[in-house]
Amino acid sequence: MDPASLPEQLSVVNEQVLNSSGRAVTAAVCLRRFLCYGSESATYSTKACPLGMENALSLMQFIEGGRGCEVVEEIRRLNLEGRAARPNPSLFALAVCSQHADCKTRQAALRALKELCRAPVQLFTFVQYKKELKEGSGMWGRALRRAVTDWYNSQDGMSLARAVTKCKHRAGWSHQDLLRLSHMKPTNDAVALVCKYITKGWKGVQEAYGDKEISDDLQKVFGYLEAVEKAKHSTDDEQELIHLIEEQRLEKEQVLTNHLKSKEVWKALIKEMPVVVLLKHLGKLTADKVLAPGSPDVAAVCERIQDETALKKAKTQPFSVLVASENYKRGHGKRSKLKWEPDRDIVQALDCAFCKTISTVEPTGKRFLVAVDVSSSLSSVTHGSSISTVAVAAAMCMVFAKTELNTQIVVFSEGSVLPCTVSSDMTLVQVAAQLIQTPGGSTDCALPITWASENEKTVDVFIIFTNNQTLGRENPADTLKTYRQKTGLFSKLIVCGMIANSLSIADPEDRGMLDICGFDSQAVDVIRNFALDVI
Repeated sequence: MDPASLPEQLSVVNEQVLNSSGRAVTAAVCLRRFLCYGSESATYSTKACPLGMENALSLMQFIEGGRGCEVVEEIRRLNLEGRAARPNPSLFALAVCSQHADCKTRQAALRALKELCRAPVQLFTFVQYKKELKEGSGMWGRALRRAVTDWYNSQDGMSLARAVTKCKHRAGWSHQDLLRLSHMKPTNDAVALVCKYITKGWKGVQEAYGDKEISDDLQKVFGYLEAVEKAKHSTDDEQELIHLIEEQRLEKEQVLTNHLKSKEVWKALIKEMPVVVLLKHLGKLTADKVLAPGSPDVAAVCERIQDETALKKAKTQPFSVLVASENYKRGHGKRSKLKWEPDRDIVQALDCAFCKTISTVEPTGKRFLVAVDVSSSLSSVTHGSSISTVAVAAAMCMVFAKTELNTQIVVFSEGSVLPCTVSSDMTLVQVAAQLIQTPGGSTDCALPITWASENEKTVDVFIIFTNNQTLGRENPADTLKTYRQKTGLFSKLIVCGMIANSLSIADPEDRGMLDICGFDSQAVDVIRNFALDVI
C-alpha cells in the first residue's frame, strides 16, 4: 500500500480501534499486532522474533504517511491500558518515531518517554534501539538529552535511589553513561544526591553531604544509599545485614551473591519480596531449607501467596501462578541440579492462589467455545512454559468457565465432539482428569466448528488447543467461513498448537483468525486482545 494514500484510505488509528467490524487485515490492525507482540502476522509465538524495520512495515506506513503523532498516541494508549503483551516492540516503535524526519513525531515520541519507560531497564532498552537505528549521524542531540534528563528529574529521590541500585546497567548502557551523554542537570536536591552517587560513588556522596545539615527527605535518600553500601561490605556481620534489609527494605539485587547462601538473609528478604519474585524462588527456598515444613516461615509465605489484595495489586495472572505451582510440584529445576521435596502447605497455597487470581480476571462478555484436542497424549511439555499441555489446557478451561458466562467447553477426537463440564468448585486436577480420560484418535481441528454449526451454538470466539498440527479432512479456516455464512456472525478462531514451532492455519488476509505457537502468560494477553478486537 502506498503510504501517501493512507490518510484517504484509512481513518485515524484511534478510530480504527473503535471501528473493528471489518474482516480485512488493515494497516492499523498490523500496527497494533506489532505493538502487542512484535509481529504483524496472525501468529503469536512464545519465541520472540528479533525486532527490526522489516517486520514493522505498517509502522513505517503510518509515519511516512504523516501520521507519526497518532502512532505515538497508539503506543501510549496500548501500554497504559495494559494491552502490550511484550514491552520491547513498543520501545522499538517509540525509538523509530523519536528519530524520524518529522519534527512533531520526534517531539511526541520523546515526550512519551518518561511515561512509558517506568523502570531503568526500559530506558536502557529504548536508548539501545535508538543506537541500532541511527544511520551515520550521532543520536545524542538536544531533544534526546532533554528527554533523558526529564526521565531522571521526574522521579522522586527514594524511587530513583531504589531504581538505580537495583538495575545499574542493561542492554550495554549504564546510568553513568546516560547522565554523562545527556549532560544531566538535576532540578531538585534529592535527584542531585542520587546523581552524585551514580557519577562519583558513595565516597563522593559522603564528601558532598556527610558533614552538611540536610532536610529529612534528603536524609532518607542518604540513609538508604548508605544501607545499600553497608550491605555490599557486610561480609562478616550477618545480623547487621539482616537489620539493613529489614529497616530499608533492601531487595535481592542489592545484596552480594555470597549473602544468598545464608538462610537468615533469605528469611529477611522474603518478608517484603514482591509476590511474583517470591513465586519464582519457592523451589530454591525449599531445597535450601529456608522454608522448613511446619515452620512459621512457611506459614508466612503461604499467607502472602494467598493474599488476594497483593495478587491483584501485582497484576498476577492465573497462568503465572500455574507455572510457578507446576514447577514447584515437580520437585526439581528445569536445567539446574536443584531438588526439593514439595511442601504440602505451599502446594495448597499455590492451588488457592491460582483460584483467587482467576477471580480477578475481567470478563470480555464474548461467547466462547473452548475445544481441547484429546486425539493424542496431553503429557507433552508446552513450548514456552515448561509445564504439561494438559495443565495448560485444563487451566485455560477453568479460566474461561469461571470468568466468561457464555462458555462451552468440549473435547474432540476421531470424528467425535463431547461436551465437558467444568464447574466453579472443580480443581485443576479434576479438570485435567476429564481431559485425559477420553479415548484418542486422529486430529481434525475443524470438528468443534462443525459441531457448533450442527448444534446451533452461537459462538463469538473458537479456541482450539491441540498437540498436533494435522488439519484433518477440512481446513478449520474454511469451516469457520462456512459457519459465519450460516450464522451471520463474524466469529473468530484461535488455534493454539501447544508444542508447535510453527502453524499455518489462520488465513493471513482474515483479521478474525489467529495462530498461537506454544503457550505462556503473554499468550493469555494476546487471546484477550484478539477477542476484544484490539488486534
